[in-house]
Amino acid sequence: MNIEQLREQINGIDTELLRLFKERMEVAEQVGKYKKANSLPIMDRGREREILYRLCEEAENPKLERLIRSVFSSLFDASRFYQRLEFEGEGKSSKLQKTIDCAMDTTPQKFPSRETVACVGAEGAYAQIACCKLFDLAGINYFKNFESVFKAVHGGLCRYGVVPLVNSTAGSVNEVYNLLNKYGMYIVRGIKLPVNHVLLANKGAKMGDIKEVISHYQAIDQCRKFLNAHTDDQDFTIIGYENTATAAKYVANSGRGDLAAIASRDCAELYGLSILSDDIQNMSNNHTHFICISKELEIYAGANKTSLTFTIEDEVGSLYNVLSKFELYGINLTKLESRPVHGENLLFKFYVDMDTPVFSEEFKQLLFELERETKDFRYLGTYQEL
Repeated sequence: MNIEQLREQINGIDTELLRLFKERMEVAEQVGKYKKANSLPIMDRGREREILYRLCEEAENPKLERLIRSVFSSLFDASRFYQRLEFEGEGKSSKLQKTIDCAMDTTPQKFPSRETVACVGAEGAYAQIACCKLFDLAGINYFKNFESVFKAVHGGLCRYGVVPLVNSTAGSVNEVYNLLNKYGMYIVRGIKLPVNHVLLANKGAKMGDIKEVISHYQAIDQCRKFLNAHTDDQDFTIIGYENTATAAKYVANSGRGDLAAIASRDCAELYGLSILSDDIQNMSNNHTHFICISKELEIYAGANKTSLTFTIEDEVGSLYNVLSKFELYGINLTKLESRPVHGENLLFKFYVDMDTPVFSEEFKQLLFELERETKDFRYLGTYQEL
């Protein structure tokens, strides 16, 4: 047979598959009604395993086993979705969805231009620069560490906090993710800030004089190539510090000619320091995603990015079962990151970013299912990233 004849044959098979699919969904709907009447759960993993085992046996072709498992796992997802409509009705709101709807109704249309904000560090810190881009006029309160920022917002000292979440070179700031969960905070806005590091020292100091460099560990990681090259030449010591700006301030107050800090260009003028080397980061397009956190859920006009976390078992198919839901609802994932749960064997926590309108029925249904089928599910907010 030629290609057109083969395609025609496939068309006929597809039509028959469609007919059988519709028939299966009708039966699944009846199963859903029975489960609802008899208070039975929708999910039945044992039944699904039995079906897969039987089909793989009947196929009598080992090459098809993986394909059978993949195709029928998707079919099981569709069947559960259809049954869930019978249980709950399409788009029925969960407690979380009601909270989201309430936030959308009560949040002002415009993001505030003037507010009290908590940041780590001092003037010249990248968090301060991000804060001043997010707000026209911010009353900034500086703190020593990330947890102090979260405590300030949680306790009502500041309405908002601005903290780094992800750097393009050094990766995620895991401590911030942990604190978001610990204090139950929400993300209400984000900004992608270009980060250009410079090496600062007291006036009169030269590169050959430097014996010690201090900065925050993330900045050190982002400048590793530069530091490694000069460590070989000069054998200077690299020391982690609480913040880039406070490191620059410490250098200025020390008066030492053999001490330097990695910080922002703004710190040179702020603390009367000289720039020994400019743009020392590993990548020219280095940037950090900062987030604005709030104790209350706020969803402003233009919000189109959602962040959430959840935990799943480390077993075959568990992640696929979650990710298939995003494909089912046509929702685009922009970030998927995982870490093992400390002190728990075979448990992994996932961090997810996705692009979707918060008011769409697909978004509501996805959250509805993730809440029920993952552990420790946490919605972190829907926001606009500048």
